[in-house]
Amino acid sequence: MSIYQNHLAKRQASEAVATELLVALAKLSAQNVNVLFFGERVSLSVSDILAKHAKAGLDVAQTLALAKELTVANTTVDLGQAVKAGKKASDFASGAEVPATDVVLYGFGRIGRILARLLMSRPASDKGLQLKAIVVRPAGEGDLAKRGSLLERDSVHGWFDGSVEIDSANSGIIVNGRFIKFIYASDPSEVDYTAHGIDNAIVIDNTGKWKDEAGLGKHLASKGVKKVLLTAPAKGDIKNVVYGVNHDTIGTDTIVSAASCTTNAITPTLKVLHDTYGIESGHMETVHAFTNDQNLVDNHHKSDRRGRAAPLNMVMTSTGAASAVSKAIPELKGKLTGNAIRVPTPNVSLAILNLNFEKAVGSADELNAFIKAKSQSIEWQEQIDYSDSPEAVSTDFLGSEKVAIFDAKATIASDNRATLYVWYDNEMGYSTQVIRVAEVMASN
Repeated sequence: MSIYQNHLAKRQASEAVATELLVALAKLSAQNVNVLFFGERVSLSVSDILAKHAKAGLDVAQTLALAKELTVANTTVDLGQAVKAGKKASDFASGAEVPATDVVLYGFGRIGRILARLLMSRPASDKGLQLKAIVVRPAGEGDLAKRGSLLERDSVHGWFDGSVEIDSANSGIIVNGRFIKFIYASDPSEVDYTAHGIDNAIVIDNTGKWKDEAGLGKHLASKGVKKVLLTAPAKGDIKNVVYGVNHDTIGTDTIVSAASCTTNAITPTLKVLHDTYGIESGHMETVHAFTNDQNLVDNHHKSDRRGRAAPLNMVMTSTGAASAVSKAIPELKGKLTGNAIRVPTPNVSLAILNLNFEKAVGSADELNAFIKAKSQSIEWQEQIDYSDSPEAVSTDFLGSEKVAIFDAKATIASDNRATLYVWYDNEMGYSTQVIRVAEVMASN
């Protein structure tokens, strides 16, 4: 057998096993089992499954054997971690049945559409988060078709992996076989959600229009709303929550903020570093993709510098991410400063952390090894990813659902000081965190 035929035969055998695994995963999904592979969602694709196994150095046949033996329901199973640890089906137990929770997206901009994509790409289920409606401002004829098209086609993230149909008669869209009502309103006070069969809902406000308790409280005054989640840093006493760091503080709060994309990107890494080495002081600089808040061409803007053409300029601006970290990690209050530079790229940003520690961090290799171990741990694998490629650039991290990707090749460390580089998809990674926070709110 030639070298070519040998590799071909191995691949064909692996694909056959991966195809069987797809069937087993579909059965687990029907039992409301959230299947992960080292913290990542498992795409129902043979090539993706085999690529994930090759990266982890695991045999897909072992994963298939475990998946076929599992009889659990209503729980999360990380098959990658389980196979690596040599666990058996008997090591897993079913969880409590997850009740259905109605979800309303108030606003349908960049984050709103990514949230819709993530929610509607999940297998159809009558449990967990149920996207029932989207609220947008009143618009003219043809608006529904335009909204549906924006969900289906995206210049940054590409085509939506699924179907989007327009249901004009019922003022809604059908996404992957599920109906989503479009409600047109200029203010939360105009909406009665119970009139649309929605009750005890979580409203995810992604407009950024209201950031304090008085403004966001308008949602709670609407019939059918139980809780509100803001996709921006909040003002006042509203909790800024970074999932994985302080989501256990949510409790029964009816208004919660999921902080900002940058705060979510840097806080997990800062948390693991502070817990081990102790952060004395530091500065965070974010090289951030331009956003819809900036102008395409030079024009008047209420904020300094943001009026200059975003696709043509690097724009100095401010960020509250460094100070917002202290809401998730109180011990870091007053210890970090921050600034931002908006750059001419539409997505994927980079946070540069210049930190001074209480304890010596050793060499760059030692610090990298520490972060790598954390990124592979069950506790942090959903938030922190690790890259040691000498060829990595921003577009490599487009679509990553990990909220932070640590760039090991760029690390500078000596004694008690270090400069660290953390990439993040400021749309996809952040939206994944928002959904995790919503799930916690639904369960409380």
